[in-house]
Amino acid sequence: MNAHTSIPLGLEPAAASGKAVPTPADLAIVVRDQRFGRAQKPGRWWLGGDPIGTAWHNALSATFPRGEAMFIEAVKAHRDGVPPKLEAEIRAFVKQEINHTREHVVFNKAAAEAGYDMDKIDARVGELMAMIKQRPAIVNLAATIALEHYTAMMAHEFLANPQHFKNAEPETAAMWRWHAMEEIEHKGVAYDTFLHATRDWSRLRRYRLKSVMMLLVTFNFLRNRWNDTLELLAQDGLTGWKVKGKLAWYLIGTPGVLRKIFPAWVSYFLPGFHPWNHDDRALIGKATSEFPDAVMA
Repeated sequence: MNAHTSIPLGLEPAAASGKAVPTPADLAIVVRDQRFGRAQKPGRWWLGGDPIGTAWHNALSATFPRGEAMFIEAVKAHRDGVPPKLEAEIRAFVKQEINHTREHVVFNKAAAEAGYDMDKIDARVGELMAMIKQRPAIVNLAATIALEHYTAMMAHEFLANPQHFKNAEPETAAMWRWHAMEEIEHKGVAYDTFLHATRDWSRLRRYRLKSVMMLLVTFNFLRNRWNDTLELLAQDGLTGWKVKGKLAWYLIGTPGVLRKIFPAWVSYFLPGFHPWNHDDRALIGKATSEFPDAVMA
C-alpha cells in the first residue's frame, strides 16, 4: 500500500470577501494512494448479490471519471489569487480526485468485463461534458459545488450507515469507503473557491446562482442516474414496474440514501450555508480504524 500524503493546510484562515469561512483550521486532506480490484475483480452483483444496489452504484461510478475531471478543471480555473491555505487545499483536492478517477476507471472496466455495457452511459456523460465546456467558467464552478455537495452527502451516509455495503465484496466496499472519506475531507474546497471567485458579488447574486444551479443539478442527477440504473438492470433482464418499484424503495426506503440525505440537501439553500457547518470528520476516523489494506497492482 502506497504511503499516504498529508497536505499541510494550516497556513492562514481561508477567506472570502475578507471574512473567515467555517473550514476547520486543523483540517488535514490526506492523499491516500490506494488501489483496488487488481488481484480480484468485482463480481457481476458485487453488492451482496443484489442487482438493484449493484446497478445503482455502477451507474454512479460510470459518471465519476469524466465528472471528477470536470470538477478539477472548474476549481483550477479559479485558483489564481486564492489565499495560500486554499491554494494548498486545491492541490490536495486535485490529487485526491485524480486517484478517484483512476480507481473508478478500473472499477468501470471490471463492470464491463462482468458483462455490462457501460459505453452508453459514458457517451451520455461525454455529451454533457462537451456542453458544459461551452458555459462560462463560473457556471461550471457553481455546478461543481452542487455536485460536490451531493458527493459529500452520500459520502457521509455511506460511512454513517454500514447497511449500504452490508454483505458487499470486501475490497469493493473498501473502495467506496475510501472514496467517501476523501470526499468528506475536501468537501469545502470547491465551495471556498466559489466564495473567493465571487467575493465581489452581492450575497443575493451569489445565492441565486448557487441555488438555481443546485435545482438544475438535482433534476438532471436524479433523472439520469435513475435511467442509467434501469438501463443496467435491463441488461440483466430486469424490467417493468416491479423493478422500478424496487429501485425506488432502495433509494427512499431501505437503505434509502436519497431519503437520508434530504435534510442535508435542504441545508444548501439556507442562509449562511457552508459544507463545514457540519463537521463530520469523526466518520473518517471511524472508517480509517476499520480500513483494510488495499491490493496493489
